[in-house]
Amino acid sequence: MQTVLAFLIAIGLLVAVHEWGHFCAARLCGVKVLKFSIGFGPKLWGWSSPRTGTDFVLSAVPLGGYVKMLDGREGPIAESEASQAFDRQSLRRRSFIVAAGPLANLLLAIGLYSLVNWQSVTLATPVLPTPVASSLAEKGGWVGGERVLEVGVSQDALIPIQTFEEFRWWLTTASLDRKVLYLKLNESGDNAPADSTLRSLDLSSLGGSAADAALFQKIGWLAPFSKPLMGDLSAEGRATVAGLMPGDLVSAVNGTPIRDANQLRALIRNSPEVPMTWQVMRASRAVTIVVTPKAEKQGEEVVGRVGAFIGGAPDTVSVQYGFTEGLARAVEKTWDISRMSLVAMGQMITGQVSLRNLNGPLAIADYAGKSAALGLLQFLSFLALISISLGVLNLLPLPVLDGGHLMYYLWEGLTGRPVPEKWWEVLQRAGVALLLVMMSVAFYNDVLHIFG
Repeated sequence: MQTVLAFLIAIGLLVAVHEWGHFCAARLCGVKVLKFSIGFGPKLWGWSSPRTGTDFVLSAVPLGGYVKMLDGREGPIAESEASQAFDRQSLRRRSFIVAAGPLANLLLAIGLYSLVNWQSVTLATPVLPTPVASSLAEKGGWVGGERVLEVGVSQDALIPIQTFEEFRWWLTTASLDRKVLYLKLNESGDNAPADSTLRSLDLSSLGGSAADAALFQKIGWLAPFSKPLMGDLSAEGRATVAGLMPGDLVSAVNGTPIRDANQLRALIRNSPEVPMTWQVMRASRAVTIVVTPKAEKQGEEVVGRVGAFIGGAPDTVSVQYGFTEGLARAVEKTWDISRMSLVAMGQMITGQVSLRNLNGPLAIADYAGKSAALGLLQFLSFLALISISLGVLNLLPLPVLDGGHLMYYLWEGLTGRPVPEKWWEVLQRAGVALLLVMMSVAFYNDVLHIFG
Protein backbone atom coordinates (compact mmCIF):
# COMPACT_ATOMS: atom_id res chain seq x y z
CA MET A 1 0.00 0.00 0.00
CA GLN A 2 2.83 2.39 0.86
CA THR A 3 4.48 1.71 -2.50
CA VAL A 4 1.26 2.48 -4.41
CA LEU A 5 0.61 5.65 -2.41
CA ALA A 6 4.22 6.87 -2.80
CA PHE A 7 4.08 6.20 -6.54
CA LEU A 8 0.79 8.07 -6.98
CA ILE A 9 2.11 11.06 -5.02
CA ALA A 10 5.35 11.04 -7.01
CA ILE A 11 3.88 10.69 -10.48
CA GLY A 12 0.99 13.05 -9.69
CA LEU A 13 3.29 15.80 -8.43
CA LEU A 14 5.83 15.48 -11.25
CA VAL A 15 3.21 15.42 -14.00
CA ALA A 16 1.29 18.31 -12.41
CA VAL A 17 4.44 20.45 -12.21
CA HIS A 18 5.38 19.60 -15.81
CA GLU A 19 1.95 20.51 -17.16
CA TRP A 20 1.75 23.55 -14.88
CA GLY A 21 4.90 24.81 -16.60
CA HIS A 22 3.18 24.60 -19.99
CA PHE A 23 0.01 26.15 -18.53
CA CYS A 24 1.74 29.15 -16.93
CA ALA A 25 3.81 29.84 -20.05
CA ALA A 26 0.70 29.68 -22.22
CA ARG A 27 -1.16 32.10 -19.94
CA LEU A 28 1.83 34.47 -19.91
CA CYS A 29 1.80 34.49 -23.71
CA GLY A 30 -1.95 35.14 -23.87
CA VAL A 31 -2.84 31.67 -25.18
CA LYS A 32 -6.23 30.27 -24.15
CA VAL A 33 -5.99 26.94 -22.29
CA LEU A 34 -9.05 24.74 -22.82
CA LYS A 35 -8.11 21.79 -20.59
CA PHE A 36 -5.50 20.96 -17.95
CA SER A 37 -5.49 17.20 -17.31
CA ILE A 38 -3.50 15.08 -14.87
CA GLY A 39 -3.73 11.54 -16.24
CA PHE A 40 -5.48 10.07 -19.26
CA GLY A 41 -8.73 8.21 -19.83
CA PRO A 42 -12.05 8.56 -17.98
CA LYS A 43 -12.52 11.69 -15.86
CA LEU A 44 -12.51 11.11 -12.10
CA TRP A 45 -12.88 14.73 -11.05
CA GLY A 46 -13.18 18.07 -12.80
CA TRP A 47 -13.60 21.78 -12.21
CA SER A 48 -14.09 24.59 -14.71
CA SER A 49 -12.59 27.99 -13.96
CA PRO A 50 -15.26 30.69 -14.33
CA ARG A 51 -12.57 33.29 -15.02
CA THR A 52 -10.51 31.56 -17.74
CA GLY A 53 -12.89 28.81 -18.89
CA THR A 54 -10.17 26.18 -18.41
CA ASP A 55 -11.34 22.69 -17.44
CA PHE A 56 -9.10 21.19 -14.74
CA VAL A 57 -9.39 17.39 -14.85
CA LEU A 58 -8.09 14.43 -12.86
CA SER A 59 -8.25 11.30 -15.03
CA ALA A 60 -8.11 7.57 -14.27
CA VAL A 61 -4.73 6.61 -15.74
CA PRO A 62 -2.03 8.60 -13.87
CA LEU A 63 0.83 7.93 -16.30
CA GLY A 64 1.08 11.42 -17.78
CA GLY A 65 -1.04 14.45 -18.51
CA TYR A 66 -1.61 17.22 -21.03
CA VAL A 67 -2.53 20.85 -21.55
CA LYS A 68 -4.97 21.42 -24.42
CA MET A 69 -4.70 24.92 -25.90
CA LEU A 70 -6.84 26.75 -28.43
CA ASP A 71 -5.35 25.83 -31.82
CA GLY A 72 -6.60 26.66 -35.31
CA ARG A 73 -5.11 23.45 -36.70
CA GLU A 74 -7.63 21.40 -34.69
CA GLY A 75 -10.77 23.13 -35.95
CA PRO A 76 -12.27 26.50 -36.78
CA ILE A 77 -12.00 29.23 -34.15
CA ALA A 78 -13.81 32.53 -33.79
CA GLU A 79 -11.97 35.53 -35.20
CA SER A 80 -12.30 37.24 -31.82
CA GLU A 81 -10.23 34.43 -30.26
CA ALA A 82 -7.65 34.09 -33.04
CA SER A 83 -5.01 36.04 -31.13
CA GLN A 84 -5.34 33.53 -28.26
CA ALA A 85 -4.63 30.48 -30.45
CA PHE A 86 -1.35 28.64 -29.95
CA ASP A 87 -0.65 28.29 -33.68
CA ARG A 88 -0.97 32.06 -34.18
CA GLN A 89 1.85 32.83 -31.73
CA SER A 90 5.37 33.81 -32.74
CA LEU A 91 8.03 31.12 -33.02
CA ARG A 92 9.70 32.42 -29.86
CA ARG A 93 6.48 32.22 -27.84
CA ARG A 94 5.60 28.72 -29.06
CA SER A 95 9.11 27.54 -28.19
CA PHE A 96 8.84 29.08 -24.72
CA ILE A 97 5.49 27.38 -24.04
CA VAL A 98 6.81 23.97 -25.12
CA ALA A 99 10.10 24.28 -23.21
CA ALA A 100 8.38 25.47 -20.02
CA GLY A 101 7.23 21.95 -19.05
CA PRO A 102 10.71 20.38 -18.83
CA LEU A 103 12.05 23.61 -17.32
CA ALA A 104 9.44 23.36 -14.54
CA ASN A 105 10.66 19.84 -13.73
CA LEU A 106 14.26 21.03 -13.47
CA LEU A 107 13.23 23.95 -11.25
CA LEU A 108 11.27 21.53 -9.04
CA ALA A 109 14.39 19.38 -8.66
CA ILE A 110 16.43 22.42 -7.61
CA GLY A 111 13.77 23.31 -5.05
CA LEU A 112 13.58 19.78 -3.63
CA TYR A 113 17.37 19.37 -3.41
CA SER A 114 17.55 22.78 -1.72
CA LEU A 115 15.01 21.68 0.89
CA VAL A 116 17.08 18.57 1.59
CA ASN A 117 20.32 20.58 1.80
CA TRP A 118 18.82 23.03 4.29
CA GLN A 119 17.96 20.24 6.75
CA SER A 120 20.38 18.82 9.31
CA VAL A 121 21.22 15.24 8.30
CA THR A 122 23.59 12.64 9.73
CA LEU A 123 25.81 11.01 7.10
CA ALA A 124 28.82 8.71 7.01
CA THR A 125 32.26 10.33 7.02
CA PRO A 126 34.51 9.85 3.95
CA VAL A 127 36.72 7.12 5.44
CA LEU A 128 37.54 4.54 2.77
CA PRO A 129 36.99 0.79 3.22
CA THR A 130 39.32 -1.96 2.08
CA PRO A 131 38.86 -1.91 -1.72
CA VAL A 132 37.16 -4.70 -3.66
CA ALA A 133 39.55 -7.36 -4.99
CA SER A 134 40.96 -6.63 -8.48
CA SER A 135 39.36 -3.18 -8.48
CA LEU A 136 40.96 0.03 -9.67
CA ALA A 137 41.62 1.11 -6.09
CA GLU A 138 43.24 -2.18 -5.06
CA LYS A 139 45.49 -2.17 -8.11
CA GLY A 140 46.43 1.41 -7.22
CA GLY A 141 47.71 0.35 -3.81
CA TRP A 142 44.87 1.64 -1.64
CA VAL A 143 44.47 -0.42 1.53
CA GLY A 144 41.49 1.10 3.40
CA GLY A 145 41.19 3.31 6.44
CA GLU A 146 42.23 6.50 4.60
CA ARG A 147 40.09 9.57 5.27
CA VAL A 148 39.39 11.90 2.33
CA LEU A 149 39.80 15.54 3.34
CA GLU A 150 39.65 17.30 -0.03
CA VAL A 151 38.95 16.19 -3.60
CA GLY A 152 38.97 17.61 -7.12
CA VAL A 153 39.90 17.04 -10.76
CA SER A 154 42.73 19.57 -10.46
CA GLN A 155 45.31 19.35 -7.70
CA ASP A 156 45.34 23.14 -7.59
CA ALA A 157 41.59 23.42 -6.88
CA LEU A 158 40.68 20.82 -4.27
CA ILE A 159 37.30 21.06 -2.51
CA PRO A 160 36.84 20.06 1.17
CA ILE A 161 34.25 17.31 1.72
CA GLN A 162 32.54 16.06 4.85
CA THR A 163 30.66 12.91 3.81
CA PHE A 164 31.11 9.64 1.95
CA GLU A 165 28.11 10.60 -0.19
CA GLU A 166 29.99 13.64 -1.47
CA PHE A 167 32.99 11.42 -2.26
CA ARG A 168 30.83 8.98 -4.26
CA TRP A 169 29.44 11.93 -6.23
CA TRP A 170 32.96 13.05 -7.14
CA LEU A 171 33.78 9.48 -8.23
CA THR A 172 30.68 9.43 -10.43
CA THR A 173 31.28 12.76 -12.16
CA ALA A 174 35.02 12.17 -12.62
CA SER A 175 34.30 8.73 -14.14
CA LEU A 176 31.75 10.25 -16.50
CA ASP A 177 34.25 12.88 -17.63
CA ARG A 178 37.14 10.34 -17.72
CA LYS A 179 39.23 12.47 -15.39
CA VAL A 180 42.01 11.89 -12.90
CA LEU A 181 40.68 12.50 -9.39
CA TYR A 182 43.04 14.09 -6.87
CA LEU A 183 42.51 13.39 -3.17
CA LYS A 184 44.04 14.93 -0.08
CA LEU A 185 44.04 12.16 2.53
CA ASN A 186 44.87 11.42 6.10
CA GLU A 187 46.24 7.87 5.99
CA SER A 188 45.40 7.26 9.67
CA GLY A 189 41.70 7.93 9.12
CA ASP A 190 41.32 11.04 11.28
CA ASN A 191 40.45 14.59 10.26
CA ALA A 192 43.84 16.25 10.81
CA PRO A 193 44.91 18.19 7.67
CA ALA A 194 48.46 18.64 9.03
CA ASP A 195 49.14 14.93 8.45
CA SER A 196 47.67 14.83 4.94
CA THR A 197 49.09 13.38 1.74
CA LEU A 198 48.05 13.94 -1.89
CA ARG A 199 47.16 10.94 -4.07
CA SER A 200 45.46 10.51 -7.43
CA LEU A 201 43.07 8.00 -8.97
CA ASP A 202 42.90 7.74 -12.76
CA LEU A 203 39.25 7.08 -13.67
CA SER A 204 39.65 7.55 -17.43
CA SER A 205 39.94 3.79 -18.02
CA LEU A 206 36.39 3.14 -16.81
CA GLY A 207 34.90 4.43 -20.05
CA GLY A 208 32.58 6.98 -18.51
CA SER A 209 29.49 4.76 -18.41
CA ALA A 210 26.94 7.03 -16.73
CA ALA A 211 24.42 4.22 -16.27
CA ASP A 212 26.89 1.51 -15.24
CA ALA A 213 25.36 -0.15 -12.18
CA ALA A 214 28.73 -1.75 -11.34
CA LEU A 215 30.69 1.53 -11.40
CA PHE A 216 31.61 1.54 -7.70
CA GLN A 217 32.42 -2.18 -7.83
CA LYS A 218 34.94 -1.44 -10.57
CA ILE A 219 36.39 1.51 -8.67
CA GLY A 220 36.53 -0.56 -5.48
CA TRP A 221 34.58 1.39 -2.85
CA LEU A 222 30.95 0.38 -2.38
CA ALA A 223 30.25 1.70 1.12
CA PRO A 224 32.04 3.70 3.82
CA PHE A 225 34.54 2.21 6.24
CA SER A 226 32.98 0.08 9.00
CA LYS A 227 34.62 -1.80 11.85
CA PRO A 228 34.92 -5.63 11.66
CA LEU A 229 32.16 -6.04 14.23
CA MET A 230 29.92 -9.09 14.45
CA GLY A 231 26.23 -8.28 14.14
CA ASP A 232 23.26 -10.65 13.98
CA LEU A 233 24.22 -14.32 13.74
CA SER A 234 22.32 -17.17 12.13
CA ALA A 235 21.34 -19.76 14.75
CA GLU A 236 22.94 -22.59 12.77
CA GLY A 237 25.65 -20.62 10.97
CA ARG A 238 29.34 -21.40 11.24
CA ALA A 239 29.95 -18.21 13.26
CA THR A 240 27.48 -19.32 15.96
CA VAL A 241 28.79 -22.89 15.94
CA ALA A 242 32.35 -21.60 16.44
CA GLY A 243 31.29 -19.54 19.47
CA LEU A 244 31.24 -16.01 18.07
CA MET A 245 28.78 -13.52 19.59
CA PRO A 246 27.16 -10.27 18.46
CA GLY A 247 29.41 -7.36 19.39
CA ASP A 248 32.68 -9.30 18.95
CA LEU A 249 35.34 -7.09 17.33
CA VAL A 250 37.71 -9.06 15.09
CA SER A 251 41.30 -7.82 15.40
CA ALA A 252 43.19 -10.47 13.39
CA VAL A 253 42.69 -13.59 11.26
CA ASN A 254 45.53 -16.13 11.04
CA GLY A 255 47.82 -13.45 12.46
CA THR A 256 46.90 -10.84 9.81
CA PRO A 257 45.56 -7.59 11.34
CA ILE A 258 41.99 -6.80 10.24
CA ARG A 259 41.30 -3.17 9.38
CA ASP A 260 37.61 -3.24 8.52
CA ALA A 261 34.54 -5.30 7.68
CA ASN A 262 35.32 -5.38 3.94
CA GLN A 263 38.68 -7.06 4.53
CA LEU A 264 37.10 -9.66 6.84
CA ARG A 265 34.29 -10.42 4.39
CA ALA A 266 36.81 -10.97 1.58
CA LEU A 267 38.86 -13.39 3.71
CA ILE A 268 35.73 -15.38 4.59
CA ARG A 269 34.56 -15.44 0.98
CA ASN A 270 37.92 -16.75 -0.24
CA SER A 271 38.21 -19.49 2.43
CA PRO A 272 35.40 -22.04 1.93
CA GLU A 273 35.88 -25.00 4.33
CA VAL A 274 39.28 -23.62 5.41
CA PRO A 275 39.75 -23.31 9.22
CA MET A 276 40.64 -19.73 10.22
CA THR A 277 41.99 -18.57 13.58
CA TRP A 278 40.27 -15.37 14.64
CA GLN A 279 41.53 -13.03 17.36
CA VAL A 280 38.49 -11.29 18.84
CA MET A 281 37.97 -8.56 21.43
CA ARG A 282 34.92 -9.35 23.57
CA ALA A 283 34.06 -6.85 26.32
CA SER A 284 37.74 -5.75 26.60
CA ARG A 285 38.87 -9.39 26.73
CA ALA A 286 40.93 -11.11 24.00
CA VAL A 287 39.42 -14.36 22.71
CA THR A 288 40.78 -16.79 20.09
CA ILE A 289 38.21 -18.70 18.02
CA VAL A 290 38.60 -21.09 15.07
CA VAL A 291 35.99 -20.51 12.37
CA THR A 292 35.52 -22.66 9.26
CA PRO A 293 33.43 -20.89 6.59
CA LYS A 294 30.78 -23.04 4.92
CA ALA A 295 31.21 -23.63 1.18
CA GLU A 296 28.28 -22.33 -0.86
CA LYS A 297 27.72 -22.21 -4.61
CA GLN A 298 27.30 -18.69 -6.00
CA GLY A 299 26.79 -18.92 -9.73
CA GLU A 300 29.86 -20.72 -11.08
CA GLU A 301 31.91 -19.88 -7.99
CA VAL A 302 32.23 -21.57 -4.58
CA VAL A 303 32.50 -19.05 -1.75
CA GLY A 304 32.76 -19.11 2.04
CA ARG A 305 29.91 -18.08 4.35
CA VAL A 306 29.75 -17.92 8.18
CA GLY A 307 26.10 -16.92 8.63
CA ALA A 308 26.66 -13.51 10.20
CA PHE A 309 26.08 -9.86 9.49
CA ILE A 310 29.53 -8.24 9.63
CA GLY A 311 30.14 -4.52 10.02
CA GLY A 312 29.50 -1.84 12.59
CA ALA A 313 27.85 1.51 11.91
CA PRO A 314 30.24 3.93 10.15
CA ASP A 315 31.45 7.12 11.80
CA THR A 316 29.03 9.94 11.05
CA VAL A 317 28.88 13.72 10.88
CA SER A 318 25.92 16.13 11.03
CA VAL A 319 25.66 18.27 7.89
CA GLN A 320 23.46 21.30 7.24
CA TYR A 321 24.00 23.96 4.58
CA GLY A 322 22.99 27.61 4.70
CA PHE A 323 20.52 29.11 2.24
CA THR A 324 23.02 30.21 -0.42
CA GLU A 325 25.27 27.13 -0.30
CA GLY A 326 22.30 24.76 -0.14
CA LEU A 327 20.75 26.40 -3.22
CA ALA A 328 24.07 26.47 -5.09
CA ARG A 329 24.66 22.77 -4.37
CA ALA A 330 21.12 21.98 -5.55
CA VAL A 331 21.69 23.81 -8.85
CA GLU A 332 25.02 22.04 -9.35
CA LYS A 333 23.55 18.61 -8.58
CA THR A 334 20.60 19.18 -10.92
CA TRP A 335 23.00 20.19 -13.70
CA ASP A 336 25.27 17.18 -13.10
CA ILE A 337 22.39 14.69 -13.06
CA SER A 338 20.89 16.24 -16.21
CA ARG A 339 24.24 15.89 -17.96
CA MET A 340 24.64 12.30 -16.74
CA SER A 341 21.14 11.43 -17.93
CA LEU A 342 21.85 12.75 -21.43
CA VAL A 343 25.15 10.89 -21.61
CA ALA A 344 23.52 7.68 -20.35
CA MET A 345 20.75 7.93 -22.96
CA GLY A 346 23.34 8.51 -25.67
CA GLN A 347 25.32 5.50 -24.48
CA MET A 348 22.19 3.32 -24.61
CA ILE A 349 21.54 4.43 -28.19
CA THR A 350 25.14 3.68 -29.24
CA GLY A 351 25.22 0.36 -27.36
CA GLN A 352 27.88 1.41 -24.83
CA VAL A 353 25.40 0.78 -22.01
CA SER A 354 22.83 -2.03 -21.88
CA LEU A 355 19.15 -1.19 -22.39
CA ARG A 356 18.57 -3.14 -19.17
CA ASN A 357 19.32 0.13 -17.37
CA LEU A 358 16.09 1.62 -18.78
CA ASN A 359 13.41 1.73 -16.07
CA GLY A 360 9.66 2.10 -16.35
CA PRO A 361 6.68 2.78 -14.06
CA LEU A 362 6.93 -0.48 -12.08
CA ALA A 363 10.56 0.15 -11.12
CA ILE A 364 9.76 3.79 -10.33
CA ALA A 365 6.91 2.64 -8.07
CA ASP A 366 9.26 0.19 -6.35
CA TYR A 367 11.91 2.88 -5.76
CA ALA A 368 9.23 5.34 -4.61
CA GLY A 369 8.04 2.92 -1.94
CA LYS A 370 11.56 2.13 -0.77
CA SER A 371 12.60 5.79 -0.57
CA ALA A 372 9.40 6.72 1.29
CA ALA A 373 10.10 3.96 3.82
CA LEU A 374 13.53 5.51 4.51
CA GLY A 375 12.06 8.90 5.39
CA LEU A 376 10.87 12.22 4.00
CA LEU A 377 14.29 13.55 2.94
CA GLN A 378 15.08 10.36 0.99
CA PHE A 379 11.67 10.56 -0.71
CA LEU A 380 12.24 14.22 -1.63
CA SER A 381 15.64 13.32 -3.12
CA PHE A 382 13.99 10.53 -5.11
CA LEU A 383 11.34 12.98 -6.40
CA ALA A 384 14.08 15.40 -7.46
CA LEU A 385 15.92 12.65 -9.36
CA ILE A 386 12.80 11.48 -11.21
CA SER A 387 11.81 15.10 -11.94
CA ILE A 388 15.18 15.64 -13.63
CA SER A 389 14.77 12.43 -15.62
CA LEU A 390 11.30 13.51 -16.76
CA GLY A 391 12.55 16.96 -17.75
CA VAL A 392 15.55 15.64 -19.67
CA LEU A 393 13.54 12.88 -21.37
CA ASN A 394 11.00 15.41 -22.64
CA LEU A 395 13.76 17.57 -24.11
CA LEU A 396 15.02 14.74 -26.35
CA PRO A 397 14.50 15.60 -30.04
CA LEU A 398 11.92 12.85 -30.55
CA PRO A 399 8.60 13.56 -32.28
CA VAL A 400 5.63 13.58 -29.82
CA LEU A 401 7.94 14.79 -27.01
CA ASP A 402 8.51 18.45 -26.17
CA GLY A 403 12.01 18.18 -27.62
CA GLY A 404 10.53 16.97 -30.90
CA HIS A 405 8.37 20.09 -31.15
CA LEU A 406 11.40 22.25 -30.39
CA MET A 407 13.20 20.42 -33.20
CA TYR A 408 10.35 21.37 -35.58
CA TYR A 409 10.61 24.99 -34.45
CA LEU A 410 14.36 24.96 -35.03
CA TRP A 411 13.69 23.84 -38.61
CA GLU A 412 11.12 26.61 -38.96
CA GLY A 413 13.57 29.19 -37.61
CA LEU A 414 16.33 28.07 -39.99
CA THR A 415 14.20 27.72 -43.14
CA GLY A 416 11.53 30.34 -42.52
CA ARG A 417 8.69 27.83 -43.00
CA PRO A 418 7.14 25.05 -40.87
CA VAL A 419 7.91 21.37 -41.35
CA PRO A 420 5.83 20.09 -44.32
CA GLU A 421 2.65 18.37 -43.15
CA LYS A 422 3.57 15.11 -44.91
CA TRP A 423 6.93 15.01 -43.10
CA TRP A 424 5.25 15.92 -39.84
CA GLU A 425 2.83 12.97 -40.08
CA VAL A 426 5.63 10.50 -40.85
CA LEU A 427 7.82 11.81 -38.03
CA GLN A 428 4.94 11.69 -35.55
CA ARG A 429 4.20 8.04 -36.41
CA ALA A 430 7.89 7.18 -36.12
CA GLY A 431 8.06 8.99 -32.78
CA VAL A 432 5.05 7.10 -31.40
CA ALA A 433 6.52 3.78 -32.58
CA LEU A 434 9.90 4.54 -30.98
CA LEU A 435 8.23 5.61 -27.75
CA LEU A 436 6.21 2.38 -27.65
CA VAL A 437 9.40 0.35 -28.14
CA MET A 438 11.13 2.23 -25.31
CA MET A 439 8.12 1.72 -23.03
CA SER A 440 8.04 -2.00 -23.85
CA VAL A 441 11.75 -2.40 -23.07
CA ALA A 442 11.33 -0.44 -19.83
CA PHE A 443 8.33 -2.55 -18.79
CA TYR A 444 10.24 -5.77 -19.56
CA ASN A 445 13.16 -4.54 -17.46
CA ASP A 446 10.75 -3.67 -14.64
CA VAL A 447 9.35 -7.20 -14.61
CA LEU A 448 12.86 -8.68 -14.49
CA HIS A 449 13.91 -6.24 -11.76
CA ILE A 450 10.92 -6.89 -9.50
CA PHE A 451 10.06 -10.53 -10.20
CA GLY A 452 13.32 -11.90 -11.65
